[in-house]
Amino acid sequence: MALYLSEQEVARLLTMEACIEALDQAFRQWAEGLASNRPRARAALRGGLLHTLSAASDTWGRMAAKVYATTRAGARFVVLLFDGRTSDLLAILEAHALGQTRTGAATGLATRSMARPEARTLAVVGTGWQARGQACGVAAVRPLREIRACGRDPDRLDRFRRDVEEACRVPVVPATSVEECVRGADIVVTATSSERPVLRGAWLAPGTHLNAVGSNRAERREIDEEAVRRAGRIVVDSLEQARLEAGDLLAAPGSLERALELSQVVAGRQPGRGDPSEITLFKSLGIGLEDLAAASLVYDLALEAGAGRPLPR
Repeated sequence: MALYLSEQEVARLLTMEACIEALDQAFRQWAEGLASNRPRARAALRGGLLHTLSAASDTWGRMAAKVYATTRAGARFVVLLFDGRTSDLLAILEAHALGQTRTGAATGLATRSMARPEARTLAVVGTGWQARGQACGVAAVRPLREIRACGRDPDRLDRFRRDVEEACRVPVVPATSVEECVRGADIVVTATSSERPVLRGAWLAPGTHLNAVGSNRAERREIDEEAVRRAGRIVVDSLEQARLEAGDLLAAPGSLERALELSQVVAGRQPGRGDPSEITLFKSLGIGLEDLAAASLVYDLALEAGAGRPLPR
């Protein structure tokens, strides 16, 4: 019998640390040819979009599809988890918190593989709901001394500071500009809804690891061409999806041709960085394989905890 798992149950069961390890397993499976992933598809009507992401794992014997709708009234997310051997529906998961955590976990996984081991300062550009998960994802893989943050809304910046300090146990220092926030930081995250670059490559110090997370549309960019050009190593979660959605890279000629997939880095087939002074870039788009890994983990934990509401057959 399938389970229905609410936002509150998913948020309670899914920790950042466990999600990072689940994604690590999923990307290793993909590198071995034991998992598959399909790029995001969108269907549009006037004022709204329906988005779908799907993936499957031979190792876990499961398939998943995340479906979400975005309109002027907001966004609603759900993941459908299926048994890959019987076609049975295993679970329906409300997926707002799941998406925030799995996106932060992908950044954490990339940061663990690409940032310098001695990295201790994080700069977060943007203070929305994804930014919180980004800070926690990085804090899970590096012993941070300080998190700097900047955003356009002072009230949201203050809420971000309080929430992240409580969740990550790391001091958060507000910055008055993106340049002030980013200069000298070991790790940088951009998690904004901007359509034009808010971060300039000239502000990045040698050895910085940059996670560009906010944009997943071909016409949008958060980072400028110089930031992409200065990156000695470019990694994406999916090259196929990047060719459709990675506006930051599509605007920088030649960048996709030298990009690697995160699966190859996680599996040890490609290095995450060449030397300590190299600038590295992870362009995160958010893929179905990450949703499958997170949803599968939550489902297993829910069975152990007796959580969720059984659905009628």
